[in-house]
Amino acid sequence: MNRTNKNYFVIMLKGLAMGAADVVPGVSGGTIAFISGIYEELLESISTINLNLLKTLKKQGFKAAWKQLNGNFLASLFVGIFISIISLAKVISWLLVSQPILLWSFFFGLVLASVIYIAKQITNWNFIAVITLILGGILAYYITTLNPMISENSSTLFMFFSGAIAICAMILPGISGSFILVLLGAYKPVLQAINNRDYTTIIAIGLGAVLGLLLFSRVLKYLFTYHKNYTLAVLTGFIIGSLNKIWPWKKVLTFRTNSHGEQVPFNELSVSPFSYDGNPQITYAFLLIIVGFSLILILEKLAVKNITK
Repeated sequence: MNRTNKNYFVIMLKGLAMGAADVVPGVSGGTIAFISGIYEELLESISTINLNLLKTLKKQGFKAAWKQLNGNFLASLFVGIFISIISLAKVISWLLVSQPILLWSFFFGLVLASVIYIAKQITNWNFIAVITLILGGILAYYITTLNPMISENSSTLFMFFSGAIAICAMILPGISGSFILVLLGAYKPVLQAINNRDYTTIIAIGLGAVLGLLLFSRVLKYLFTYHKNYTLAVLTGFIIGSLNKIWPWKKVLTFRTNSHGEQVPFNELSVSPFSYDGNPQITYAFLLIIVGFSLILILEKLAVKNITK
């Protein structure tokens, strides 16, 4: 595929969007990859990292191996993701504390429109497709209701396995890798490692993520190749079920004390904005839901326009 520098810049911007989504517990970077039209290419490119790639490198050199890897695409995308995570970690952390309703509202609109976008890709709505959608939704909803671990573990080995598990969720539309880190009690240590430039922890997470990505991408590639319709149905269900986690208005059921001695929410329940205990910011919240929803529709129209050129 012949691409210009402008094309690779756009791919980097998509990586920025994926990274921003992955920082927020409840939003999946995989969803952003799917709606921006790069999801299957991403899986295909990652799955080329195998022994054949090493053989190509040995026999034909770096240039041939880089082309086989689709290296320009992956490099542009992951540079965007890396820049986004490094630069936005503090901003997202601040917004989660200071403006949670507005932040969740934007992402809720984004993910809600993604349900429609991905469901439209399903070409054959039969009984099995409907059942897999329902099962995917139930599973994702159940995950959003799980209680996070109270204890936080930042050992190198634990962070390695957390990275491997979370990356599997991150590349699944609808399942948030950040939320999986929250459930494991690893989200805060990860953010602290990024903010404090703790390279030992960052490398451990990164190595675990690489391992998880290489293994799980092959599973997803197989499913898209041989069972695409049902895979899309499951992913649509995942996204529908995940909406519970990113619903902007929450009632805090229990609190926990963090490492700074501060009381922070532990268990939360989605409630109506009209019964929310506090300022529901309904006007601004619904405006941001519309903005997020409209953004996906615009991206879809641009994608269709590019295909028809």
